[in-house]
Formats: sequence, C-alpha cells, structure tokens
Amino acid sequence: MTFKQKIYHYYLQLVQDRIDVFRDMIAALTEDSKNDAKGSAGDKHETALSMMHIEQEKLNTKLREVLTQKAVLDKIDSATITKNIIVGSLIKANGIYLYLSVALPKINIEGINIIALSPQSPLGSKLMGNKVGFTFEINSTKYLIEEIS
Repeated sequence: MTFKQKIYHYYLQLVQDRIDVFRDMIAALTEDSKNDAKGSAGDKHETALSMMHIEQEKLNTKLREVLTQKAVLDKIDSATITKNIIVGSLIKANGIYLYLSVALPKINIEGINIIALSPQSPLGSKLMGNKVGFTFEINSTKYLIEEIS
C-alpha cells in the first residue's frame, strides 16, 4: 500500500467511524424517547421529548454532513497519479503534505503530518489543476508545489 493509499484509507475509516457514532447516538435518543413516552406525562415530559427531538435533528444534520464527506471520498481512486492536481491528489508544498479531498482533521502517518483540505478552500482552489513547480501566494505566504502523487 502506498503512502497516499494509507492516508486515503485512514480518512475513509475516520469518516466511517463518525458515521457509526452519529447513528448510534441517534438510535439511543430514539430509544430514550420511546422509553420516556411510556412512563411520563405533563409539561416536563413534553419539554424532555422536545429537547430530545431538537438534539436528534442536530445529530441528523451532522450525519448528513459526514455522509456527504464519505461520498466525496468514495469517488476518489487512491491509486491514481496525475501530473495535474485533482481531487484525491497528495501534494507536498513547502514541506507540508496536503491531501485534496474534503476538510478533515490533520493526521500523522509514518511520522508525517497530513492536512486534508477541500478543493473549495482558498488553498485548495489555488492548487487545483496545477503542476509541480507552480508557485502562488496566500496570506503573504509563498508556496511552491514540490511533489504530486
């Protein structure tokens, strides 16, 4: 497995773990609301159910966001190597490794920090379509693309 494929699989697992957590939390809230409905009555009961419903909606929104991230990752072929930067490219610029996919937390694989960013981000949009040797500036920092894999 290549370094880029390890990064891809790590992020895919990270997103899948988040999906599982949100689904478990939603299922637990659903179960709690069913159990609460059996033995409660009155204003406190209605308030508790309302709060659970609001929390469930928040979790459903977060779940939809993570499912969207997974859909983007699912479309990436981690074995593809191109000369131009595309979604799924691993870029080394100024000694920093950037994985162009979706905005996800920074990770460390084999002692190397990797930052995942979306093509819609300011840095991601500057990178898209460019080649090794391309230079650009963002927030007074000059970047040089050193490698693409």
